[in-house]
Amino acid sequence: MKIVAAYLLAALGGKASPAADDVKKILESVGVEPDEARLQLFFDQVSGKDITELVAAGREKLASVPAGGGAVAVSAAPSGGAGAAAAEAPKEEKKVEEKEESDDDMGFSLFD
Repeated sequence: MKIVAAYLLAALGGKASPAADDVKKILESVGVEPDEARLQLFFDQVSGKDITELVAAGREKLASVPAGGGAVAVSAAPSGGAGAAAAEAPKEEKKVEEKEESDDDMGFSLFD
């Protein structure tokens, strides 16, 4: 992802097709040492392609990825005895309340 972000930053900076050296300079400027193998693999896959086409293709692929939050799909009904125990009410988490230090321990109060 770092390589992709650096590539897109170079493109936004005015380079029509950024080179590996451009991406390296961006990554090194923020303290990231680029992995040569991944950098080469990335440029092998994007060489000769337009950035807008790559983004459009990526959007199509991401459209099929579920992007749900906390909701989980529930199956119809548990079929075994072990599933029935899992379907019971969730266990309540016990919260341990920490005592706040009182002003009495310090020997003074802000409002005295």
